[in-house]
Parts: sequence; C-alpha cells; structure tokens
Amino acid sequence: MSLQSPLSRPADYSVPRSAVRWTMRLRIAAAVVAVAALCAGGRAAAQQATLRVLGSNGVKAAFEQLQADCERHVGRSIAVTFGTSASTKQRITGGEAFDVAILTSDVIDELTKAGKIAPASRQVLGRSGIGIGVRAKAAKPDIRTADALKRTLVNARSMTWASDGASRPHIARMIETLGIADAVKSKVILEEGSVRAASRVASGDVELIITLISEIAPVPGLDLVGPLPAEFQNYVSFAAGIGSAAHDAEAGRALIAFLAGPGASAAFTSKGIDR
Repeated sequence: MSLQSPLSRPADYSVPRSAVRWTMRLRIAAAVVAVAALCAGGRAAAQQATLRVLGSNGVKAAFEQLQADCERHVGRSIAVTFGTSASTKQRITGGEAFDVAILTSDVIDELTKAGKIAPASRQVLGRSGIGIGVRAKAAKPDIRTADALKRTLVNARSMTWASDGASRPHIARMIETLGIADAVKSKVILEEGSVRAASRVASGDVELIITLISEIAPVPGLDLVGPLPAEFQNYVSFAAGIGSAAHDAEAGRALIAFLAGPGASAAFTSKGIDR
C-alpha cells in the first residue's frame, strides 16, 4: 500500500496523443494555405507584369496613339522601346528579353528562322511607302515626276535618311537609277535611325528627309511633301510576333490581335501605314 497521498504525487504534464495529432493537422493545413497563397500571388503578379515590346520606328507614331487602348485591352502596362528594325534585330539576337516584336516583315521572318519568334504568332499589320519631307512650313519642292524629283535632289542643299533604315536600299537604288549618285554624294547625311534624321530636318539643319511616310507624316516639325513617283516607290511591310521566350505569350497574342483588328486601323492609316 502506497503511503504517498494524491496531492504529493508528481504532476503529469504529458500531452494526449489526440492533441498532438490535431496540432500537426493544423500546422499542415496552415502550410498548405500559405503555399496556395504564394502560388496565387505569383500568378497575380505574372498577370500584372509589364508587357515588354520592341518596335520599329516605322510604327512608333501609330503605336503611341494606340498604347492606352492596348493596355486596357491586355489588362496591363506596356513598356515599348523603338529603334530601326535592323538595330532591334541585333538586340534580340544578342539576348535582350521581350514579349512582342513589331518590326519589318522580313526581320520578323529572319528572327523566326533564328528561333527568336514563335512561328505561329506572325501577323502582318500594314505597310508604308517611301516619301520626302521638309521642315514644317518650308516650301515644298516638286517631286511628282522622275524629272522633277531629279531636279529637286540635285538642287537640294542637303538630305538625310537612316543609315540602317529599311528604306535605305530602295533610296540608294533610286539615286543610281536617276544617275545622280555623284551629284548628291556630298549632300547626303546618314543618321542612326529615322528619329535622329527627322530631328535634323525639323531643326532646319538639313533640308530634306527621305524615308517611310510613317516616319514623316506624324512627326512634329515636319511636313510631308509626298510619296516618291510610282516608278521609284517601294513599300515596307510591318509584322508582329511573340518572342519564343515571352514571359506571357497569352498577353502577347491579345496585343497582336488588337493591333491587327479593325479597332486599330484608323490609327495606323492616319500615321501613314496602309492596312
């Protein structure tokens, strides 16, 4: 018979097994909820991520007019960088990240072959012809015929276009055909990109710019003289494509569908791009 009274026995502080199991279940449930919240947050963050677009100078004015509508359509902000299609191609092949590219059709095709653009995503957006521009309110020279164009170029004080622009090969061929290559050689000022070339004319530093109409007509400080005569006219088409490593291909498809749709046609046409 024990002489130890109930009050003098050591207290039993052990936790019942059922309580332990219940605590573990609560902890596991909390962990599952935390992981689910983290995943949901990651998806939400991805859905709100900025869409990265690389665009040609030829579509700059049209895209800038449409950007707010584009952002509403895809449900997120859009960060766009413009440049010549040639220089943008170099950046892409060099590894620059992007979701959507809007460049000349031939460059989009080249990037597709190089594995940088998803093949099925290619969508033509329009085309622009080549024209001549002068400083705003300056006298507009006659370029309506081959003879008139020849006289205008020979008599011009200076002229400019982009050294790496899509229209440069067509301009060079036109000058050779007119037989004035030697006569205008000293007057030609090549610039890096049409934006810089346009600014030289808008400032009055250079008299004429020859480039895509979409790079003349919308530019403040420039007036479009007109398109080149039919025998010298060439068109540069623009296409869009989704990067093969795009962060969000679905948003890219939505953007391209909007740009190719009827809601964007007026903006493109008003900026010198035929649809």
